[in-house]
Amino acid sequence: MRPLLVVLVRRVLLGGLLLSTAALPAAAQSGRITVFNAGSLARPLREALRVWAATTSGVEVAQENAGSLESARKLTELHKIPDVIALADEAVFPALLLPAQVSWYAAFARNEMVLAYTDRSIGAAEITAANWAAVLQRPGVRTGRSDPALDPNGYRTLMVTQLEERRVRTPGLAARLVAVMPPRYVRAKEADLVALLQAGELDYAWSYRSMAEGAGLRWVDLPPEVDLSDPARAELYATVSVKIPGSGSRVGRDPVTITGAPILYALAIPTAAANAPAARAFVQWLLGPEGRAVLARNGFTVLDRPIVHGNPPDWLRVLVQ
Repeated sequence: MRPLLVVLVRRVLLGGLLLSTAALPAAAQSGRITVFNAGSLARPLREALRVWAATTSGVEVAQENAGSLESARKLTELHKIPDVIALADEAVFPALLLPAQVSWYAAFARNEMVLAYTDRSIGAAEITAANWAAVLQRPGVRTGRSDPALDPNGYRTLMVTQLEERRVRTPGLAARLVAVMPPRYVRAKEADLVALLQAGELDYAWSYRSMAEGAGLRWVDLPPEVDLSDPARAELYATVSVKIPGSGSRVGRDPVTITGAPILYALAIPTAAANAPAARAFVQWLLGPEGRAVLARNGFTVLDRPIVHGNPPDWLRVLVQ
């Protein structure tokens, strides 16, 4: 990028704006763009893609929703390459995708773990942040969680149980909580659990606040020591961890350990993206004022500016300076 253009862009940033996709050549915004995303990003990215495409002549959009780990393994094991990949845990990028599939990734939003329920749930009238663990252990209560091998919400659920055990100093509590969430109540992603909860087939489901809010569900606000939302408690969260299967040739032989951390959503443009120019245009729009507004009204806490890791291109470096 020419020095003069860098200066101009920085002046725009100081005014609270990000580089507009309108600055890209029209050809860079044409063709088809495919986005792989976490299930909890399905609703906001569907809206974002719709709004962006409506103002971008000649572009078609496609979206595939799955658990973040499942989405990542589409690249590593199925060799399906999207133009943008957006996941519910930034840790998935260095664990599975960097550097073979992506050379950088950018964290852009926060969320928090919640226990979602409806008015029909057993104990709905009395469950609180203080007694939720006891309520889940009552006979007949059906609690769902997502698969930790496919979805960060799944391993974060296990982290929540570990953190709660430490918080209330009750040895064995985490194991008891996992025991009352048997395999028949495990699904590939948290979005599947929301549907079961709404249908009355579950009493409680582990989810994200944005998902529960968007679906019109009730939820338990967990203590910040447990809900993985607070950056100031990163050291506390890091005291728990979960092992998940590896990827590619490592499957079944070399599991990956995911350490507890504040929830951060991240995205990247794969190195082999078929339509990198359009992907760049969309990412710039999403990280700009209009895209951030879409994320915020869908229940996400959007970072003031992205946190970039790896070897980002110059256009992304400019956005975070």
